[in-house]
Amino acid sequence: MLGKFAATAFVAITGVSILATATTALAEAKSREEWKKEYIRPTAIPFPEENPYSAEKAELGRKLFFDPRLSGANYISCATCHNPSFSWGDGLPKGIGHAMTRLGRRTPTILNLAWSEQLMWDGRFETLEEQALGPMSAPVEMNQNMESIVSELKSIPEYGTLFNVSFPGEGVTVENIAKAIATFERTVVSGVAPFDRWVAGDENAISETAKHGFDLFNNKANCVACHSGWNFTDDSFHDIGMPDSDIGRGKHLPNVKVMQHAFKVPTLRNAVERAPYMHDGSLKNLYSVVAHYNDEFVQRPSTSEDMRRLNLTDEEQTALVEFMKTLSSKDKPIALPSLPAYDQSLESAFSGVSPAAGPTTGKGQAEQTQQQCGVGFFQHWQSCTQ
Repeated sequence: MLGKFAATAFVAITGVSILATATTALAEAKSREEWKKEYIRPTAIPFPEENPYSAEKAELGRKLFFDPRLSGANYISCATCHNPSFSWGDGLPKGIGHAMTRLGRRTPTILNLAWSEQLMWDGRFETLEEQALGPMSAPVEMNQNMESIVSELKSIPEYGTLFNVSFPGEGVTVENIAKAIATFERTVVSGVAPFDRWVAGDENAISETAKHGFDLFNNKANCVACHSGWNFTDDSFHDIGMPDSDIGRGKHLPNVKVMQHAFKVPTLRNAVERAPYMHDGSLKNLYSVVAHYNDEFVQRPSTSEDMRRLNLTDEEQTALVEFMKTLSSKDKPIALPSLPAYDQSLESAFSGVSPAAGPTTGKGQAEQTQQQCGVGFFQHWQSCTQ
């Protein structure tokens, strides 16, 4: 009898505890106005102490970012894949690299990376400086020999001047190339969107449907579990149940179960302009993305605990998409920089092969020419067919 009483008492007490917990959670639930405060834009861009901002350095970085001479074959720039017209992506399911090589993942945006850590889909770079050099030296991406690029930039008079201004006493080095590009990339920030105007108090800035989508985003759909803060990302890695064999972050953390198939959470700022979506570019539009989270994800041991069937109605899914559309800003067009010209002195005319021929690889001239005239080198078809 005592045991039965004790069991009954335990159930009763537990029930009260659960009820009290549920009541507390309800009382602590944030209102719409409280949630809006979580998304207020920052007022300044953070720059690291070891690479502080200067206007001259940012402008040098902008030139380097758009200069195809940073690639081994001199026809791929950083902007080839990170095109401002596609919200600093490329609009492709998978990136395209050297010799038209199709890469394994979609090109991530560089938008708002000043606030990010552990860069790339799998987090293999810790800083923007590291990330700037990674694709440049990767054989399947920009295929650049980093010693050669220093020599090539030094042979261009204006670049020598620009580096000396930005890095007095140091000039052109691999480290300074990375610092300049990273400084420019930190200035790439999404502008004020309709959502921001709504957060600031303009109730007419977004539709009632979008406002309902905002409520769903933070509550029933629980998108905020990963897409939090003003930049709509927790800057972490999660397995969201994409049905492919790519293990993402798991390659670098093989003993951590939840990092298998985990990928970096991207910003939702200006996401409309960056379709298709996910690391593999397999989801066509934002409706496809919402459908995936609703009930189409794969369940496996590493799948994030925040992934659950949402049971969203068609109307609710539409509201979520309408909300995400309000995160797109109408930013000013990015003007292409005027790039430094090759040396036009008499002496340079007799100094050997033009820097435009690409880095010296030690290969025979015929093999080097064949490599440069490979698939995708359409700009030089005339010289390549002579």
